[in-house]
Amino acid sequence: MDTVTRPRILVVGAGFAGVECVRRLERKLAPDEADVTLVTPFSYQLYLPLLPQVASGVLTPQSVAVSLRRSKKYRTRIIPGGAIGVDLKSKVCVIRTITDQIVDERYDYIVLAPGSITRTFDIPGLTEHAYGMKTLAEAAYIRDHVISQLDLADASDDPAERASRLQFVVVGGGYAGTETAACLQKLTHGAVKRYPRIDPGLIKWHLIDIAPKLMPELGDKLGRSAQEILRRRGIEVSLGVSIAKAGPEEVTFTDGRVVPTRTLIWTAGVVASPLIATLGAETVRGRLAVNAEMCLPGHDGVFALGDAAAVPDEAKGGEGAVCPPTAQHAMRQGRHVADNVVATLRNQPVTPYEHKDLGLVVDLGGTDAVSKPLGIELHGLPAQIAARGYHWWALRTNVAKVRVATNWTLNAIAGDDFVRTGFQARKPARLKDFEFTDAYMTPEQVRAHVEGTDRKEV
Repeated sequence: MDTVTRPRILVVGAGFAGVECVRRLERKLAPDEADVTLVTPFSYQLYLPLLPQVASGVLTPQSVAVSLRRSKKYRTRIIPGGAIGVDLKSKVCVIRTITDQIVDERYDYIVLAPGSITRTFDIPGLTEHAYGMKTLAEAAYIRDHVISQLDLADASDDPAERASRLQFVVVGGGYAGTETAACLQKLTHGAVKRYPRIDPGLIKWHLIDIAPKLMPELGDKLGRSAQEILRRRGIEVSLGVSIAKAGPEEVTFTDGRVVPTRTLIWTAGVVASPLIATLGAETVRGRLAVNAEMCLPGHDGVFALGDAAAVPDEAKGGEGAVCPPTAQHAMRQGRHVADNVVATLRNQPVTPYEHKDLGLVVDLGGTDAVSKPLGIELHGLPAQIAARGYHWWALRTNVAKVRVATNWTLNAIAGDDFVRTGFQARKPARLKDFEFTDAYMTPEQVRAHVEGTDRKEV
């Protein structure tokens, strides 16, 4: 009796792109048409744009982490672990499970959506002393850390120590860095009122970026408006400046200034997941080079999207233009690549991805915001309504929408309690401790591992 094996579809990554792809596959494929597997170290989808609000206490961590196991109707098998290598020739994905076992997952079709990691440079002391804003754990940790600095400054009688604990440096003038500095400044501005021994004038926030403009994607007018809002709130914005070196109690800027600080938050961009380098395939600035259909040329059944892929931007039409690593592109690419996987399964033609940008929204906390939905420039409360409205609409489940709306309402009415959860009682954690960048294999290691496994199975 012949045994018919269903095609195996493996999706790597549970970000916007991966989750949208999986849910679309579940809706479009019959249960006996294919087996769908998702590889992710965490069984939730993280809504990254709202992480600064988690760090500032406006939202709880649970409200931006949408569970992948909540519904009983989903049939995708979830492997709790991280993909650390892919052998395209053997069609094997090497996975390190959360129990530290190395397992091989074979596939017929693979969708690579591993996302990105924080981009760092060879700056002395950076990874040892900086914090990131890329994971849920980092956002919760930073909130604890910032409140701890107020507590420790309040308890100290040493003026130098107080000065270093009450200065905060954020590197990166993009959306993540600007929103992080704005939201956390709001946190310290509100919290210091509960510390009568601390002079509010001692609290200083610095936002620096090597670029000449703040959030250039917004355009000159809105960029200047955002910069003026930050400066009015006491945030010192320095452009054309980066970090020369970082230490445990001070940071040296490239313009020679030395800032005493115990808080360096690094948000200076992202790069594709190190998983992409294990394929040994062509890349564009670290992102996997794919065609407009999000297929990897020369390899049947391999699709890539999101932050990890250089997807041609057909809407712009320029030579070499690729889609930016934004949530709106990742979500739409996820649905489109699912359609192309289904089409490939059914021997139908695949279609190119094309999407016009819906605009940008930047939430600066309170009623401060700048937004550019559909090219319309907004400031203040209208911009804040547009920003929060877009984020609320983009949340995938009704449960998440209710939680976020409730958090926003409670925070607006009751404010913050400035409670820290106790992370600081544990071993200090920095940028290098959260993203596990040393876990990945080289292409040669992947090939040697797979060949060794194949020999054992013979």
